[in-house]
Amino acid sequence: MSADIPLQPVAAPTLGAAFVGWLRKRGGVLAVFLALFLLWEYAVWLFGVKEYLLPPPSKVWTEFMKRSDIVLSGAIVTTQEIVGGYLLAVFVSIPLALAVARSRFIEESVYPVVVFLQIIPKIAIAPLFIIWLGFGFTPKLLIVFLLCFFPIVVSSVAGFKAVDPEVMDFAHTTGASGWRMFFKIRLPQALPDIFTGLKVGAALSATAAVVAEFVAADRGLGYLLQQYNGQLETPMVFAIIVLLSLIGLVVYYFVELVERLVIPWHVSQRPAGVTGI
Repeated sequence: MSADIPLQPVAAPTLGAAFVGWLRKRGGVLAVFLALFLLWEYAVWLFGVKEYLLPPPSKVWTEFMKRSDIVLSGAIVTTQEIVGGYLLAVFVSIPLALAVARSRFIEESVYPVVVFLQIIPKIAIAPLFIIWLGFGFTPKLLIVFLLCFFPIVVSSVAGFKAVDPEVMDFAHTTGASGWRMFFKIRLPQALPDIFTGLKVGAALSATAAVVAEFVAADRGLGYLLQQYNGQLETPMVFAIIVLLSLIGLVVYYFVELVERLVIPWHVSQRPAGVTGI
C-alpha cells in the first residue's frame, strides 16, 4: 500500500487542533532561535564588538521601540504588498498550471514564455514598471507577483501531471463526470505539490517586496532600510531585517497551517518516525 494513503480516512483537524499541532512541531525551532539571540547578545558583549558594526539584540530592541510608530507604519505598507502580490500569484498560477497540464498546445506555447519571464532579472524590469505605472502600489504588487509566480506554477504543473492514468481510466468507467474526477482525484493528488510551490512562493514574497521598494518608494520597510543604512544606523537596519523576516515567516507558516488543515492525510504531515504500511 502506498505510504501516502492511510489505512483509514483521516478526519481534517480543526483550526485549533492544527495550530496546536503546528506549535508542537515548531517548538524546537523557537528554542533554537532563542538560543541564537542569547548567543548573539553575549558574544557582542564578550568580544567587545562596536555597536555600529554588530549591535546586540537588546540595543536593536531599544532603538526599535524608540521609532516603532514609523517602522510599524512601514511594515503595514510592505505587508500589503507581500500579501497582495502573493495572493495574485496564487490565483493566476494554479489555473494556469492546470491548463498547462491539460493542454499540449498551452504547454508548448505558453509555458516557455513563463520560463522566459522567470529568467529575466526582476530588479532589471522593476524600473520599467515604475515608468509605466508610476510610484504607487501597483508596480510593487507586480514585482511580488512575478517573483512568487514561477515556483507555484512549476510545482502545480508537476502535481497535476502526477495523477495515475489508471486511476483516471477506472473513474471514467464508473461514469464519473469531469468535474467530479477533478475534485475527487486530480486535485487531491496534486495538492502536496501545489503546497510545495505555495511555500516556496511565500518564502520569496518578502524579498520581492523589498526589491520593489529598493527601486522606487517613499515608504515601506525597504525604503526605511535604505534610509537607515545610508545613515549608518545599524541597530535600526537589524530591526527592520528582523521584522521583514518575521513577516515572511508569518506568511510561510500560515500556508503551512492551511496545508495541515487541507491534506492531513499526506506523509509530510505525519510525525517523525511514523510511516505508512
